[in-house]
Amino acid sequence: MELGNISQPTYGPVPEAPGSSTPGLVGMVHGFLQLVQPNALPIVLRCLSFFLSQLLLYELGFLVCMAIGLLFIILVPLVGCCFCCCRC
Repeated sequence: MELGNISQPTYGPVPEAPGSSTPGLVGMVHGFLQLVQPNALPIVLRCLSFFLSQLLLYELGFLVCMAIGLLFIILVPLVGCCFCCCRC
């Protein structure tokens, strides 16, 4: 194993993602994640209320997806039960 010059390191290019056998699926996942969370993580803590508002904005996409999922989990069985019990 060669360490090279530790006091003056040389950096190579940015690491790339490994090749995938399903580039369409990978692109779709990255597109969804970019849509859900387009903002950067707020790291600077100036005051607590500003930090919490920035953190809420950061997590807004995930909160919307969670609300849609919970609504789906509650409404689908309820509608199915209504169709089964009230076959009008």
